[in-house]
Amino acid sequence: MRRAWPLERILFALAGTMTLLAVFLAATVSPWFLLLAAFVGVNQWLYVVVGACPASLVLARMTGREAAWCRRCTDAA
Repeated sequence: MRRAWPLERILFALAGTMTLLAVFLAATVSPWFLLLAAFVGVNQWLYVVVGACPASLVLARMTGREAAWCRRCTDAA
């Protein structure tokens, strides 16, 4: 049986896809699309520092999943 992807794995897949798309669009359409790649990078650092980013909050509500570190904290309590 396949297990569902954890929230972190979904976030990194989304961030990687958006970064590749931004670089492709910057190369073919306009260099201004590099701002999208920068926005994705800032959100990844926000997730590392704070433990949440806008995409993680939206995905957590849509999928009902929590971050892996959050499950570990609730299991220990």
